[in-house]
Amino acid sequence: MEQIVSLCKRRGFIYPASEIYGGLNGFWDYGPLGVLLKNNIRDWWWREMVLCPPAGPDGHPIEMVGLDSAIIQNPKTWVASGHVGGFADPKVDCKACKSRFRADHLKVMELIFIDGEHALIYGEGEPNEVLAASAKYIAKLEKAHGQGYTLSGVQPFTHLNAEGRAKVVCPECGQVGTLTEPRQFNLMFESRAGAVEEESSKVYLRPETAQGIFLEFKNIIDTTRVKIPFGVAQVGKSFRNEVTPRNFIYRSREFEQMEMEWFCHPDEALKWYEFWKAKRMEWWRSLGVADSNLRLRDHVKEELSHYSKMTVDIEYKYPFTAPDFGELEGIAHRGSFDLTQHQEHSGQKLDYFDQELQLKLKEQGASPEDIKAKSRYVPNVIEPASGLTRAVLVLLCEAFTPDEARPSKMFLKFKPQFAPIKVGIFPLVNKDGMPEVAEKLYLDLRTQFTSEYDAKQSIGKRYARMDEIGTPFCVTIDGQTLQDQTVTVRDRDAMTQVRVGVEQVAGFLRERL
Repeated sequence: MEQIVSLCKRRGFIYPASEIYGGLNGFWDYGPLGVLLKNNIRDWWWREMVLCPPAGPDGHPIEMVGLDSAIIQNPKTWVASGHVGGFADPKVDCKACKSRFRADHLKVMELIFIDGEHALIYGEGEPNEVLAASAKYIAKLEKAHGQGYTLSGVQPFTHLNAEGRAKVVCPECGQVGTLTEPRQFNLMFESRAGAVEEESSKVYLRPETAQGIFLEFKNIIDTTRVKIPFGVAQVGKSFRNEVTPRNFIYRSREFEQMEMEWFCHPDEALKWYEFWKAKRMEWWRSLGVADSNLRLRDHVKEELSHYSKMTVDIEYKYPFTAPDFGELEGIAHRGSFDLTQHQEHSGQKLDYFDQELQLKLKEQGASPEDIKAKSRYVPNVIEPASGLTRAVLVLLCEAFTPDEARPSKMFLKFKPQFAPIKVGIFPLVNKDGMPEVAEKLYLDLRTQFTSEYDAKQSIGKRYARMDEIGTPFCVTIDGQTLQDQTVTVRDRDAMTQVRVGVEQVAGFLRERL
């Protein structure tokens, strides 16, 4: 992971935000290559979800439309959704080193002795995981206090009283009794709409893109030709004031989401839930992610969100979670929670009149009361929600390939479709007419593929740089080009080279990209 983070900075994929001022924890800037990679993933999701959505269980194409809703909505939105009342994490602070931790992550405590008194060190995870990780915490204590310790038990942090908390050791600085008691910490960023700072002008940066879709449900029904079942997809920025941003861009405070809300009849919700589980796994595989690094994990009852009837996570084996997996995308059966909540809080009808179902029930001889009751309903929602910025991390991890045989000692093995730069065009030397031929070819290729022209350094160093940024093909114009109008095309993965006519280069690349 350290190598990936270093490469991202050095080659212009991802930079710490506002780095010249010391940065800001949880915020990142996507550099020239990072924004290309991110946009390639975004465009593929949009194509596969909105422009060319999959066929449904009946074999016919499903209906999907797009939306780009405002980042700031009426604050009543977040009251109705439950975010104002429940979107908060308990936090603890260290008064000595100013570190901050999520109290609900301090699931297990390690009990040791300090001068005959009990002291507690926290650890994340199950008791056996904490015990396995205890050595580093004990070593930190011994360094800070110059004495030995004995592990004697575990207990949950949340069960500690004031006396117990007074004996907790900060795992960051090793000080005893410096962690505060848990306090609620709202994850939404607050702002003001309007020039006057007063309570009535308070608004929030959205913590998810989903709610904007629910707010526009009725408008979409009224202004387009969609009928239940149908989906609304959105890509956009979201903001969560995470207590402990960590693992590079895995958990940050500003991030992009790719979310879709699938509206369907309540009786068909389970069918569509299973449908989207399968389709979303297929999509991640289409990015070139190995099957062995993906899995589905159902949420147990205790971890379900307040709105969820059932949720499954698509998980990926990240370098910082291996051999375990971490969350990549959540697919939630939200029931009718959101539309019902917004209907109650806004006073606006957000149910759906199903004319086709009405006609079907009439044909079946249903009673007028039964027809009326069944043909108007609040749809259920299935929500596949993934992080675009997290997808960038997955593709970087998946593509990172060590190779001692190369000058770069590694290369990024992106699936060519998603590589930031598709082809590099190089004159072998920057003279003898080669730059003119190379530039002409570059001007032609760049209209079809994301291309880069580079005439500096030795050809070996240019190849090494292209390997590091994952460029699938490099085209070199050399002395032979001036004689027979052929060029050398180098394949990134195999490092093989073939001669291709200048006029055939575009077709050669098109077949392979």
